[in-house]
Amino acid sequence: MKNFADRLTGKIKDMNNPTVLGLDPKLDYIPSSILNHHRSEITDVSKASAMAILDFNMALIDATYDIIPAVKTQFAYYEMYGINGMITLKRTIDYARSKGMIVIADAKRNDIGSTAQAYASAIIGETDLLDGHSESMIDADAITLNAYLGIDGIDPFIRIAKDRGKGMFILVRTSNPSAVDFQDLRLDDGRFLYEAVADKISEWGAPLIGDSGLSSIGAVVGATWPEQAESLRKRMPHALILVPGYGTQGGDSDSAARSFTDSGDGAIVNASRSLMCAYKKRTDLKEDQFSTATRDEALRMKDDLNGALRRKFG
Repeated sequence: MKNFADRLTGKIKDMNNPTVLGLDPKLDYIPSSILNHHRSEITDVSKASAMAILDFNMALIDATYDIIPAVKTQFAYYEMYGINGMITLKRTIDYARSKGMIVIADAKRNDIGSTAQAYASAIIGETDLLDGHSESMIDADAITLNAYLGIDGIDPFIRIAKDRGKGMFILVRTSNPSAVDFQDLRLDDGRFLYEAVADKISEWGAPLIGDSGLSSIGAVVGATWPEQAESLRKRMPHALILVPGYGTQGGDSDSAARSFTDSGDGAIVNASRSLMCAYKKRTDLKEDQFSTATRDEALRMKDDLNGALRRKFG
């Protein structure tokens, strides 16, 4: 099974595009034509809502699968629609994978023992069934995790990552302003808490370094903290870094570039609302041309990031 880090960096290189399409859907992101269609066709309003999201997601995937290497599905935006939302989540993941995209499950799971194993099996592994065989349920390529409980909560995911070529991105320095409440706490040895987490990620990730020189155990480092991102890249020289916070949250391409290695690789930058809702800023397009707006914004973002990488690394 090919190493996750090698698969992801290979697709990024092939497309010359270190971005990930965040599919964090809300009904007010979706064009009225899609909403109205499902209002008229389905009497179950919960199902209609979930189906409208699925149609929107599939259109965005169709518009970008040949230029963006990966999608990130934030589980909360599907879970709030109940069972129909979870069906849409699964169908979105399956559709993205059918188009050759790598799927990151933004689930931020954190637990220990058999519960951590259950999360790992459900999202990146396989579940044992009563007839004796195992089946992949969510089958994402990678998952976001919280390391607050230590290696007990991470080890089940590491075992599956080794066996099945999967990956993970562990929260280190998140993009939200209140991250400082805990992540900036000083330890007795002088390190910040987020630096201690980064050091553990380097330790845990060493056995999963692939031919690319990068590990399938990666980190989440927000684009809104550029100085910390640069120091964290030095602490985690082999980690893949998932960079949220670009665009709507205020991070720019030069800030995002701080998380890349000196070779100009090793990171992937997420954009959600700025891609999903690109059509809302386009007066030259009709609403039903939303996917065109998303593709145009994806190409602009690609050029923006590559320009920042050239400025930083030459």
